[in-house]
Amino acid sequence: MMVENGSIARPRRAGLAARRGALAGMLAAPGWLGSAWAQQTSAQAFPSRPIRLVVPFPPGGAADITARLVGERMSAGLGQPVVIDNRPGAGGNIAAEAVARAAPDGYTLFLGGATIFCANKSLYSSLSFDPVRDFTHLTRVSIGTTVLVVNAREPWRSFAELISAAKEAPDRIVMASSGQGTISHLSLAKLMQSAGVRITHVPYRGLTPGLNDLLGGSVNMMFDGIPALIPHVREGRLRALAVGSANRVGYVPGLEAVPGMAELLPGSGMDMEFWYSIDGPAGLPPEVVARLHLVILHAVGLPDYRERLQPLGFMPITDASPAAFTAYIEQQEPVWRELVRVSGARLE
Repeated sequence: MMVENGSIARPRRAGLAARRGALAGMLAAPGWLGSAWAQQTSAQAFPSRPIRLVVPFPPGGAADITARLVGERMSAGLGQPVVIDNRPGAGGNIAAEAVARAAPDGYTLFLGGATIFCANKSLYSSLSFDPVRDFTHLTRVSIGTTVLVVNAREPWRSFAELISAAKEAPDRIVMASSGQGTISHLSLAKLMQSAGVRITHVPYRGLTPGLNDLLGGSVNMMFDGIPALIPHVREGRLRALAVGSANRVGYVPGLEAVPGMAELLPGSGMDMEFWYSIDGPAGLPPEVVARLHLVILHAVGLPDYRERLQPLGFMPITDASPAAFTAYIEQQEPVWRELVRVSGARLE
């Protein structure tokens, strides 16, 4: 029995020694413990400090409003502040490049959008980033459309009257846009192609100066995002004749009776919708991607988020997964490439 017990005990001592040796070898192996520990710590600790959300447009616009609404709700879910960093310029390319070059740790995020990821590749002669390869696309967070308005002193009281006047006097009607290649310019280009009219396009350096000239009567019309224009529609200074989406946006106070393009130009395929998204640099760790995606889905699903967006002409939207959103961007790029071609816009 003692021999038997001894024979049993020796393998146990040998097994213990072997395990100790193996552990010592792993501890001595360069990078093994550091890598494993870093991955585990990253998953458990993220985020451990504030997150910066880079917005490619100035404060006060639709992009900035969306970013702040999403950021506030993400902050509650992550337990860390989400700090808004406005970096306007070059149609969003300055901010996009900064995020593409940031460390892929989840602490620098981007409020992306349809024009930046789908149109700018065709609009600009060259980009310093690839809209798909250089980003981790998480999900869209809002979708909106444009509205066509005229100064309330103009005689046109319907879309049909405006188009009739444009056909009778080509190029006489003047439209202000927020700049070459913007959603405002692309909306006008698609409208002229679909309706068979010629309208003089005057690009401004941003929405505000063009809007000021529209309110002052120097130009006749504007076709731009709803948030900046709807207050003046409600005050009676501008008259809304159409929305750029195929269907009406009856959830927006002041636009309930304004028709969409499927009613006004049936068969044209005109549907000027644009979206905003949350994205990060390429190479975000999978566990960080999963955490961010889940928190964003929760934030966008909150009732108060919808309630704040709808009066501005936006609706919440999310994608089932980052992979699904990335595939959507790739599918939409040819659509926006055609819009750029129709507009004739080209920027350096």
